[in-house]
Amino acid sequence: MDSIIFDVDGTLWDSTESVAQSWTAYLREKEHMDITLTSARLMTLFGQTLSDIARQIFPDCSEAEQLRLIDGCCQAEHEALLKKCAPLYEDLEKMLQIMYKKCPLYIVSNSQSGYIEVFLQTSGLEKYFKGHLCNGDTGLDKGSNIRKLADTYDLKSPVYVGDTFGDYQACQKATVPFIFAEYGFGEVPKPDARICKPMDLVNISL
Repeated sequence: MDSIIFDVDGTLWDSTESVAQSWTAYLREKEHMDITLTSARLMTLFGQTLSDIARQIFPDCSEAEQLRLIDGCCQAEHEALLKKCAPLYEDLEKMLQIMYKKCPLYIVSNSQSGYIEVFLQTSGLEKYFKGHLCNGDTGLDKGSNIRKLADTYDLKSPVYVGDTFGDYQACQKATVPFIFAEYGFGEVPKPDARICKPMDLVNISL
């Protein structure tokens, strides 16, 4: 293990409550749509690409309209998260302080452009990470982005920490070991390793 790549939602923080509130407010106030989104609903959607999320939230809209609406939601979300940081998982920074001295840390997410930057800015954790990639920046699926980041930074034996079965599948595609953050949003039956809280990562060896 010469490096660690992290997912964001369900792994580093839980932004679902803030996002649910900001998306609902935007859709009601700006788009005049009678839609209420909840944290529980978003937990089932996060980890997918934005286009897939938009398709499920706005099934009766055209693809172009789905993308326009989800883009407006994301802008409202960024504003809300920059005003108030979403809850970070227990002892997250304590773990990062230890691990970034052992090996370089990175982020790969299926999120929109700017979301990782918002996370790093509002959390104050930017200093611990060497780089990041997301679907919104590259248009690639998560497995391809994991491999692209590994190739870009010449990582020989990276591991990925995530919380959904989609993350596990991405790691299978990228041929990278998967560490399951079981405190997050999903279920993964046979990860390479699992952690119950961020600090457990300190004792993982792959």
